[in-house]
Amino acid sequence: MSAVAPEVGSHVASGGSLALAPEIAAAVGDVSRIRTRAIDRVAYANDASHYLLTPDAVVIAADAAEVGAILRGATASGTPVTFRSGGTSLSGQSSGSGVLVDVRQGFGRIDVLDSGRRVRSQPGATVRQVNARLLRHGHRLGPDPASEAACTIGGVVANNSSGMACGTAENSYRTLESLVLVLASGTVVDTADPDADRLLSEREPALVAELMRLRDRVVGDAASVALIERQFAMKNTMGYALNAFLDFDTPAALLAHLVVGSEGTLAFVAEATFRTVPIRPATATTLAVFPTLDAATRALPALVATGAATLELMDATSLRVGQRLAGTPAAIHGFEATTQAALLVEYHADDADALRSLAESGSRALAAEDLRAAAVFSSDPAQRAAAWTFRKGLYASVAGARPSGTTALLEDVVVPVGRLADTCGGLQELFARYGYADSVIFGHAKDGNIHFMLTDRFEGARALARFERFTDAMVDLVLDAGGNLKAEHGTGRAMAPYVRRQYGDELYDVMVRLKRLLDPSGILNPGVIIDDDPGAHMRHLKAPVSIEPEADRCVECGYCEPVCPSRSLTLTPRQRIVVRRASTAARERGDGALVAELEKDYDYDGVQTCAVDGMCQTACPVLINTGALMKRFRREDANPALAAGWSAAATGWGAVTRAGSAALSVASAVPLPVVRTVTDAARKVLGTDTVPRYSGELPAGGASRRSLGSVVGAVGVEPVAVFLPACVGSMFGPASADGIGATAAFVRLLERAGVSAIVPDGVDALCCGTPWSSKGYAKGHATMSARVRAAVRAATREGTLPVVCDASSCTEGFAATLRDDGIRVLDAVAFAASALLPALSPTPVAELLALHPTCSSRQLGIDPALRAVGEAVASEVRVPDAWGCCAYAGDRGMLHPELTEAATAPEAAEVAGWGADAHASCNRTCELGMTKATGEPYVHVLELLERATR
Repeated sequence: MSAVAPEVGSHVASGGSLALAPEIAAAVGDVSRIRTRAIDRVAYANDASHYLLTPDAVVIAADAAEVGAILRGATASGTPVTFRSGGTSLSGQSSGSGVLVDVRQGFGRIDVLDSGRRVRSQPGATVRQVNARLLRHGHRLGPDPASEAACTIGGVVANNSSGMACGTAENSYRTLESLVLVLASGTVVDTADPDADRLLSEREPALVAELMRLRDRVVGDAASVALIERQFAMKNTMGYALNAFLDFDTPAALLAHLVVGSEGTLAFVAEATFRTVPIRPATATTLAVFPTLDAATRALPALVATGAATLELMDATSLRVGQRLAGTPAAIHGFEATTQAALLVEYHADDADALRSLAESGSRALAAEDLRAAAVFSSDPAQRAAAWTFRKGLYASVAGARPSGTTALLEDVVVPVGRLADTCGGLQELFARYGYADSVIFGHAKDGNIHFMLTDRFEGARALARFERFTDAMVDLVLDAGGNLKAEHGTGRAMAPYVRRQYGDELYDVMVRLKRLLDPSGILNPGVIIDDDPGAHMRHLKAPVSIEPEADRCVECGYCEPVCPSRSLTLTPRQRIVVRRASTAARERGDGALVAELEKDYDYDGVQTCAVDGMCQTACPVLINTGALMKRFRREDANPALAAGWSAAATGWGAVTRAGSAALSVASAVPLPVVRTVTDAARKVLGTDTVPRYSGELPAGGASRRSLGSVVGAVGVEPVAVFLPACVGSMFGPASADGIGATAAFVRLLERAGVSAIVPDGVDALCCGTPWSSKGYAKGHATMSARVRAAVRAATREGTLPVVCDASSCTEGFAATLRDDGIRVLDAVAFAASALLPALSPTPVAELLALHPTCSSRQLGIDPALRAVGEAVASEVRVPDAWGCCAYAGDRGMLHPELTEAATAPEAAEVAGWGADAHASCNRTCELGMTKATGEPYVHVLELLERATR
């Protein structure tokens, strides 16, 4: 393939918002869902791939009918359309120019059918969300991609997702039952309709006639049939799903399966129904370390023969990265990874006896190999979780370890398992020949499917010519081995120029005709799958940009997005980072107007509406906490007068909390509209990020912590802990007149369990420091931290006693403050579950408890304790499938109530249908946020435990 002039990714030009074609604008029911600001276009430009195309506009679609109208408008105006949901695609298929249609926000419905044997989902739901609904029925989706936390059903269908265990038998294509499609003409097709064939023929007669002619052409050509059967016997996402022509002979079913793997180039998938697979409950896992990659791959045929469910390959570079990460399996530690490779081997069975037999077969096969240590199969959930967390996050972890200013490029190929060892050896030779040091090989070895990653700057004629030569040589290697150039990541832009090479002229012509038949105007994701330009894969490459060290290692995988509270309001963590990269790139090329435009909108969209809850870090394979960067920006931009005021507050915090409590008590006695009018007026003058907005969920003020005295709990027993009640319980009183609040509830529980605790001197003036750290007020935070450390050291007798706090976010804050002092900090829920419950005899006070864990309880690891306490006070406990951080975030929910409203909407909608008679959490401000969202009074779970033990 001849070299062409390289082209770096498109960047957005300055000059304000762009105009959207009037035909498309008229199709969108609400103009607020049309986004043309520079920050919106930049935020959506990046997906997880190494390509960058900036859309002219973003539309947040509402439903299938609106998508149909948009497509008709795009056809009329000749505007390219790309659909975006999870944005985890790796071959450039989820970014594009023209209009990018966001189908994540409005398409999240999931319907479990036939007791879990089938499931119907819209394209915006993630695989993890669907599987969470199916879990209670003992089923799951067949496809099991490593990106299941973030990838969505739309992408699962569009890319014919498979994964680690499903192979080709349980991938999207094989488990699909039906689709609801929107064609480029705007026609909506429900292939599950018993009359689907007749309706399709009536609405699109020419399309159906030509589709069936194409089928006749394919099945009538013996050479085409043989080639399709050979290539689709393996994983294959190269080109279109031509195997559908062999598998289906009716128009609707044929169309549905041709759309699988079509990457948004043939139709929009508005809904998909799958046949699910039973969860096999018995599992046994091991991680076997081999001396070389060649030794690991040559062991595969014997292991495949034992019936292994998964055989995941990881080379030496993968292991080196894993050795630097916390919580990775012990098997990869204790040696210098140079040439070694590992196989993650797992067996699934329906019962223990069947599992034992399978594991014994695996043990015998591995015993014949030269392993670093004997491979021992385990069914321990913690060990399995560690192994799979490492494997599922491997791409992002390895990519995150790349040098700053470089781009990670991931490809995936498949060859017959018997050719895998030689192919891996050939790839390593290519890495050496073309100078790609520290390249990585890993993947689903059971299927002959491997991924390899290159890191480079991929800029400049020399670097790009080298990459192009490497790609040509890699194509030769894989095709000579009888493989497919794409196994599961989709053709995208990365392999579009090579589709003809893999299939030959005849079948490539069938694909071209199929594309023209379903998309005659060429508006659907142009440049993806079908592109006759031999250098298409070298265009629109991301240019490397270095940004702040807190976020520089981000690989834009998107794993953080589903857990972000602001994802449906402003920006996600990934988008906050890519906007920073765009702003930096604009500054480097001298586009000051664009920098100013982005920074103006970034203050609200990026900084002020970030809940800084740290949930993004829990999902990020490289542990980026985007909130830490937002805190830094707040610190750097802190208003000097406000910073001085908050510093003063830190020195007199006891008086401040009492004044706040008194103000809330006064406000609660005044009609709500009156108080809200006052705060709204103040917000207009002083700013929405300065003055909180008063709202109906706010209670009267709470009691002073000083009244607790120096010791609480049972009399005459030696204290076993230091009780440091949160100031939020003092500022915000109980939810109702008959409530007592978390602090009083904990004290009564101590008394009933025969336990006592010390209260630090000057407790009224102590705080975890979060109000200052979250706002970026460093001096005030330092003042409070010093006071807390001194008081706690004295109360705990220099750390001999643990500290217990009764609000999970404050527990997390105190733990951070006291980390270097070696003082153990426990949440009151965890303390109650372990130290108090055994001495109590609770009687349930609720039939159904709606339980809201907090972002802090999740990060502290106390959710099991929270559930245990909940189960002690209610006959049934439910945590919503749509659970997420409420984003109240101290006072953030009062400063920006729209943030909490957006963050809690899915969970509130789910809880509303339960009819629960009790609602609880473990943090006062989160209880306020959920009370506002649901209209139901949320209390601390310890208040319910106190009632249950009266």
